[in-house]
Amino acid sequence: MPSGRKSRAQRHAAPVVQARRGRRASPRVLAIAVALVLCATVAIVLGVVLGGHKSTAPTAPEVGSLENALPGAADVDSLFKGIPQRGMQLGMASAPATIVEYMDLQCPYCKEVEAQVIPDVVSRYVRTGKAKLVLRPLAFTGQDSVGGRNALIAAARQNRAFNFADILYVNQGIENTGWLDDEMVTAAAASVPGLRVRILLEARRSAGVSKLAAEYDRLATVAHVRATPTFVVGKTTLIAPDETSLVAAVDAALR
Repeated sequence: MPSGRKSRAQRHAAPVVQARRGRRASPRVLAIAVALVLCATVAIVLGVVLGGHKSTAPTAPEVGSLENALPGAADVDSLFKGIPQRGMQLGMASAPATIVEYMDLQCPYCKEVEAQVIPDVVSRYVRTGKAKLVLRPLAFTGQDSVGGRNALIAAARQNRAFNFADILYVNQGIENTGWLDDEMVTAAAASVPGLRVRILLEARRSAGVSKLAAEYDRLATVAHVRATPTFVVGKTTLIAPDETSLVAAVDAALR
């Protein structure tokens, strides 16, 4: 993976900018992701026929809070506090610029950008009403990503997707080691103030969630997304951008 300095030197004015290699997905991986979504839908139907699904975490609290929360939860709450969230959108719907982020909760490059770039972008553009940030979660990395994405979509139904995603990034483990399991999902949900934890745990297995997951895969295919994180701002596409390139893209969209 090239360094940030070298990547900046190689960057030109072309509409597609690759700051880092990012997490890449081959056509085979994308096909597997679609197959997993279809399997999940079949499982949901079987679950309904056989009497429904019971929560895998019956001891989960009713509502999340910062009490006994995961590391970083208070900072995440502070970052997004007071900014409107609706589904996978952060910021005012009327904001003139839109930042679309294709991401995977297991992707280490997504975690890096989230920690080093997004806080300043949120403060400078989203909180001030100049831009809105839209998440499009993918499952490039494996089965753990599928479960994590479903939980994130369920959190979006309660308008707390960004808090949930950021807490998982802060506590991210090594890819496909099982870290993003039911226990972690429950702990992350319980660390988001106001989030109804048990409702999220049930909703993540719904047909509606599976349908949205398939839609994000479709949108990624249409946008020719082959790595995470990929940002689309106006006509500019950036892979794992540094702050300078992302800010430049947003400023261009605002002109």
